Formats: sequence, structure tokens, C-alpha cells
Amino acid sequence: MSAPAWAATEDSLSRRDFDRIARYIYAQAGIRLPPAKLTMVEGRLRRRVRATGRDSLGDYCTWLFEDDHLDGERQHLLNAVTTNKTDFFREPKHFDYLQNVALPQMQAEGVRRLRLWSAACSTGAEPYTLAMVLDAFARDRRGPDYGILATDLDTEVLAAARRGIYAAAMVEPVPPALRHRYVLRPRDRTREEVRIVPELRSAIGFAQLNLIDDTYPVGEPMDMIFCRNVLIYFDKVTQEQVVRRLAACLRPGGLLFLGHSESVAGFTLPLTAVANTVFKKI
Repeated sequence: MSAPAWAATEDSLSRRDFDRIARYIYAQAGIRLPPAKLTMVEGRLRRRVRATGRDSLGDYCTWLFEDDHLDGERQHLLNAVTTNKTDFFREPKHFDYLQNVALPQMQAEGVRRLRLWSAACSTGAEPYTLAMVLDAFARDRRGPDYGILATDLDTEVLAAARRGIYAAAMVEPVPPALRHRYVLRPRDRTREEVRIVPELRSAIGFAQLNLIDDTYPVGEPMDMIFCRNVLIYFDKVTQEQVVRRLAACLRPGGLLFLGHSESVAGFTLPLTAVANTVFKKI
């Protein structure tokens, strides 16, 4: 029995079109999209098919590559394929090291103002976690002051990070004392969302930055850089280039934090390990 006329077949991405998209994303952002990611890419691009009024994924790819719409669609494509997994106090041993070792050492060195960079901030959980730890330390120890730069390639997650509004369940990993101090709950308790307090939001500057760019315009050297769970999306050559550029943005003695599954083994860098995936610039 044949299918009824209204039963449309599932739209799919041809291997040729997937390869074209994968090459473009690699050139623009250094992100590898192996064939195993085809189904993921299909799902994420269907929203763009609808938004652009195209008939199918194939029609969308023709519109991109043959009808010369890549430039105008570039940011939407990058937003669609980037992965934005993030949590408050993700990989908590890093924040233990920050609170118990790094901050006391830098305060003892006489550092009066710290500059930190969250180099792949996603929707903001990492920089807001940093701000909580830094602000609590500064209150308890009378300094140092701090400022945080938070960057990402994806403009949609940056907009969410600036708002600082999260599902209430997302802040459960935040220790109760910090949650009480830095997380606002709505008066309408039926709303299952919270917001980060204004003083932390104002301590963070959000900006777009592409880690495969040749230079990072982040201003004065940083005391600490968090670039965690990003290198895993790059090939080895790109990984070393990115870490070298990150190291160039650190002051001597500054710290680089990478994800626990990431390694710089075999790279020639001005860094020495001081803890698990924590490196000091030498």
C-alpha cells in the first residue's frame, strides 16, 4: 500500500552538501565536523531552512553555495553548528584550585586587580561562576578587585549570557551560600527561572571572538584564562595555534585552565603544569 500523498519523506542532507558545510565551518571557525555529525547538522540546520523560506536542506545548500548567500548566512551557520554545553561550577576542582591556591597566591604577590578571560563562555555559566568565586573571595579577604572578559563565537549564546537568566534547576550546583548571595528568584514563584545579581553582571564584559583568528584583541595581559572543553573540537595543529595565542595573552605567572579531557602534550609552549589541566606561563 502506497503512502498517502500528504506524507512527506524526512528531509535529509546529502553527503556532498554535508562536506561543503563541513569545509566551510572548518575554514571559518576551525571546528571539525566528521561524518558522524551529519544527523546533528541536519537537525540544527532545519531551523535555518524554515527561517530562510527554503523548501529543503538541499534547496538551502543550493541557496548558500550556488546562489551566493554564504556571507549573509555566515553567523547563522556558525551559531547553528557550535556546541554550547555549559554548567555552573563545571569541573569543580578548577574552582577549588582558584579559591584555595591561585587567588591567595596572587593576593600575596600584591595583585590589586585581577583580569580574567572566559574564552568560550557559552550562555555564561562559566564567567558567572568565576565572578561568584572572585567576589566572595574579595569580600572575605578585602580584595583583590577583578574584571572578567567573556567571549564566544556564537552570538545567540552571548545574548543569553548578557541577560543572565537561567532555569532554576541550572543553578543547583552553586553552593547554597553563593546561591543565596548572587542568585535572584522572581517574586512569582511559579516561574522556574532565576537571574544573576546586577553587581556580577556589571563585572563581566561580553564580546564575540573567534579563536582561530590570528590575534585576540583582549587588551592588557590576563592573570587567568579559562578555555575549557573547546580544544576538543579542533585538530592538533589548530589546538597548538590556539593555545599559543592564549598563552601570549597571559602575563608571566598567569594561569591557563583547560578542560579535564584536554591535553597540550607534545606542544612547544611557554607553559608549565601546576595542577591537573592548569598551566602557568613561564
